[in-house]
Amino acid sequence: MIDRSNKYSNRRLDALCFVPYLFRHDQISSTTSTTLTFRRGTGGHCMFVVEMTMKPTDLAGLRLRTDGSGPVERFRPFGTVRCTNTPYFKSQLARDQACLLDLDDDVVAWCCRPTGMDILLLQRGWRGEVPDFMASYANGQDVYISVREERGDPELTEIAACGRFTHTYASRAQINSGYRLQNAKDLLRYARYRCPLGDRMRILSALEHEGSATVAECLDAFKEINPMAGLSSLILHRFVALELDVEPIAPTTTVSIFRSGCNA
Repeated sequence: MIDRSNKYSNRRLDALCFVPYLFRHDQISSTTSTTLTFRRGTGGHCMFVVEMTMKPTDLAGLRLRTDGSGPVERFRPFGTVRCTNTPYFKSQLARDQACLLDLDDDVVAWCCRPTGMDILLLQRGWRGEVPDFMASYANGQDVYISVREERGDPELTEIAACGRFTHTYASRAQINSGYRLQNAKDLLRYARYRCPLGDRMRILSALEHEGSATVAECLDAFKEINPMAGLSSLILHRFVALELDVEPIAPTTTVSIFRSGCNA
């Protein structure tokens, strides 16, 4: 019931209608809930009061993430392709593991500092570091990944298994094995580029006709974009594929059309 005796009362509903346009709250990883309350102060003045509250479940995850954490530092390369949240890397080694996730043909998407295991870890009294990534694979499996210099504590993997999660460790030796990491980092320098439609059609048509071509031959076909940036974009977004494990990317490296399950 609106009290029309006050000259401000008949404006209350109109004012509330404009709330979505006057107020904006960006939630970060669903860690807060927001309450917007309309109040009338002394003298008939109107006001909006905003209350932000940390959700208990996310407060647990925040506690795990802030214990002993230092200032945020950026690590190269800066661009990502399949990261679904704000990129955060605790070290260059963690950044390197993320490069491998972006170039893994079986990975659909991945995120930094996943929260899915937070409550389970608190319930089990885990005091170590939380997983660095969660990768979602084409077969429907989600895998939590912890990056360590050497071998990790198997207790974390056991806790994950008890909660029906899949967890694994990635060590420096595994991450640096072979040529894949260096090739991935070279390609991700061009992560912010997008190959124009015309160049993409020229490359794909040629590869469909010829079956394959060398990197040098592909570069000659680009007309609208920097050739290496265009080719890298097509590789990163899985239009074309090349072998990343055998040798560093070279002019003679063979390029073919990406076919899921056939380019691993």
